[in-house]
Amino acid sequence: MSSTTHTNNTPDTPIHYDFDTVIDRHNTNSVKCDFACERGKPEGLLPLWLADMDFAAPPEVLDDLTRAVAHGIFGYSEPQNAYYEAVTTWFATRFGYRVEPHEIIKTPGIVFAMAQAIRALTEPGEAVLIQTPIYYPFYHVIADNNRTIVKNPLAYREGRYSIDFAAFEQTIVEQGIRLFILCSPHNPVGRVWTRAELEQLSDICTRHNVTVFSDEIHGDFVWEGHEHTCFGLIDERAIIATAPSKTFNLAGLQTSNVFVKDVGLHAALSAEIQRSGYSQLNTLGLVACQSAYTHGAPWLEALRAYLVANIDFTREFLTQRLPGVTLAEPEGMYLLWLDFSAYGLGQKELDRRIVEDAGLWLSSGTVFGDEGVGFQRINVACPRSVLADALERLARAF
Repeated sequence: MSSTTHTNNTPDTPIHYDFDTVIDRHNTNSVKCDFACERGKPEGLLPLWLADMDFAAPPEVLDDLTRAVAHGIFGYSEPQNAYYEAVTTWFATRFGYRVEPHEIIKTPGIVFAMAQAIRALTEPGEAVLIQTPIYYPFYHVIADNNRTIVKNPLAYREGRYSIDFAAFEQTIVEQGIRLFILCSPHNPVGRVWTRAELEQLSDICTRHNVTVFSDEIHGDFVWEGHEHTCFGLIDERAIIATAPSKTFNLAGLQTSNVFVKDVGLHAALSAEIQRSGYSQLNTLGLVACQSAYTHGAPWLEALRAYLVANIDFTREFLTQRLPGVTLAEPEGMYLLWLDFSAYGLGQKELDRRIVEDAGLWLSSGTVFGDEGVGFQRINVACPRSVLADALERLARAF
């Protein structure tokens, strides 16, 4: 697929966004590309594991960052009205979720915010509920704060995941759950929860006085036939964690916005963050976030089209060349969940074949929990040529 041309406002001035050019990320302090040995992998693997993209950020964002760098001073910074306007307008126009500036808590990342919420809303030793398989930092941030991990495993049938609501409620009652961490859309399985599913979760949590921390970092990547519903539209007592990092490939600038409408929860979370010693956001992160939410929509729409084509390419390749691999149909995200269980391999041998025979660095399914045995997660937010290379390597290995 060629690079994408997108027209913004004036039909006679097309904007060209290039997603095909391969950008060498080696020797840039990239966690994804530069630390294979430190993470127990051999050098030279093709890395499609970490959830950042191999595309440059939107040119409008780069222009604003360049101007900020040229200014030359990177002192303590706070957002002004234009920042809040950019953030609130994005969520109001795209999701119908309206938030006021005073309801926003700024943090350097969603996992950081999650840790603060765990400490603010639960006591050491208390249980925190998650739905597995799940993004692996969820496990770490609960355990590292001396809380107990309690799982409500998702049901997996015929390549699709669903929630076992009866088990969800029973677990809440039996374990005395006070905090539930929701992943919406769900990483790694690619589900975009329907409004009805979210309402059922909310009803159960409300009935048992459970606070919901909703990680919605992938909410801008929802594919045709599905719709992301901000959990805050259903439950005003929920904590809604958002960030421009996945959407615009800005993770290293460490800026996220957490929406908390409930006054008591807002105060509790703010106080915990203050106790951690954290105050101002990254100066360039503020610039990038404001710029992305102000100018980034055309770039995002072009990117989404490219990612959908990459997903279609992957699906067709698997059907034709790797029929033993089942794709959990992605309703959202650019991270695909691949089921290799038909090969009958143990996880250790599956991982070995991915690394040694295919020369790939994917995310082994078991890092997402025991429910990930037999799976691998692959990031398709890369140029088509890179994706084609990765899939050919898989085909040769299997």
